Amino acid sequence: MNTPVVDFLRRCGESSALRLHMPGHKGTPLLGPEPWDITEIEGADSLYEASGILRESEQNAGVLFGGETVYSTEGSSQCIRAMVYLAALHAKESGRQPLILAGRNAHKTFLSAVALTGLDVRWLSAGEGASYLSCPVTAAEVEADLAEHSPAAVYLTSPDYLGNTVDIAAIAGVCHRYGTLLLVDNAHGAYLKFLRPSRHPLDLGADLCCDSAHKTLPALTGAAYLHISPNAPAMFAAQAKNAMALFGSTSPSYLILGSLDAVNGYLADGYGEKLAAFSAEADALKARLTAYGWQLTGDEPLKLTLLPKAFGYTGRRLADLLLEQDIVCEFSDPEHLVMMLTPGTGTEGLARLEAALTQIPRREPVTEQPPAFRMPERVLSVREAVFAPAETIPAAESVGRVLAAASVGCPPAVPIVVCGERIDAAAAECFAYYGIESVTVVKE
Repeated sequence: MNTPVVDFLRRCGESSALRLHMPGHKGTPLLGPEPWDITEIEGADSLYEASGILRESEQNAGVLFGGETVYSTEGSSQCIRAMVYLAALHAKESGRQPLILAGRNAHKTFLSAVALTGLDVRWLSAGEGASYLSCPVTAAEVEADLAEHSPAAVYLTSPDYLGNTVDIAAIAGVCHRYGTLLLVDNAHGAYLKFLRPSRHPLDLGADLCCDSAHKTLPALTGAAYLHISPNAPAMFAAQAKNAMALFGSTSPSYLILGSLDAVNGYLADGYGEKLAAFSAEADALKARLTAYGWQLTGDEPLKLTLLPKAFGYTGRRLADLLLEQDIVCEFSDPEHLVMMLTPGTGTEGLARLEAALTQIPRREPVTEQPPAFRMPERVLSVREAVFAPAETIPAAESVGRVLAAASVGCPPAVPIVVCGERIDAAAAECFAYYGIESVTVVKE
């Protein structure tokens, strides 16, 4: 597959042209990649009005993923906001309620999207005893809500941060029977398209989805895709660039765009076979770790999530032990240790991880359990709370106050309490357990 953006950037990097345009480094190396770091000069195209090399590259990506594909240089966050905006437009055009039915484990970017677009949210609950990071919703549960309400869209996160997926195909079938859009945050699952059979949301019936190309594919950080199904309303493809421009910088990084273009060539050159071989190795490793006594969770092939308390460690303690062996994990909390694998990890990397984990001695189980999560009382809409005067206070003093901002770090960027909800004693207990020391609340 051709790579028109990479070819153009290479020519720029090798050129002796006098650069009387942005950026200010003028192609002189400081970190190293500056010769390739350009702006929208002649021939470079323009991301939000793409008609040249960027449009050609996006079309190449669309062929690979099976839909209309638009590039993002600001991660899946930009795509999530664009998806919610398109859903809001669809609600106005179709006369449906400005309401979105969403899995409770949504990334905090989703909250900013509904605040900015004015859509209201009805939450699908994770259920009793589930982690706040997961929302194992079923098609039957979605249908029960759709029968009672008439939302513009259903919004789900799959895979979630722990590597759990939901039955997108079944849920898509339900949504479409009710004339409702299905939007999927697939930030952690771009590679799912290249499994056989594909497990990508676009192939399972989603109308819109986002993929982070930098999470599981070899693109630079910030590279992402907005995918539009061929079966989605025609307005989506027509308005996609406007939607992305509404939330994106007018100076998108050409280094990131070049990496997206390069990934097209990488994916077209036998990536499916490499993925199949590596996935088999990862599955075998998971089986051996289970036999050794480690407890695993999640069904996503390239995510390895341990529940280490049964082995005698918290996730944070286990992450520290691995760090001592120069192994850096994606995320840890008291319950979980999350590790993200790709073919770039390689056989040697898997062997190194296995050696480290099988040298750790088993201890008495850690019996402390996380506080039970329950849905807080809603006082304000997300939009009302986000735009209200606010102040930051110690989390220990927040009981009774209304959350104004989802000021939770990334990872995992999933809020325990949502903007507009009242913080109760149970929520404050969760804050303390997960190390959240301050919160931003609506001023009284």
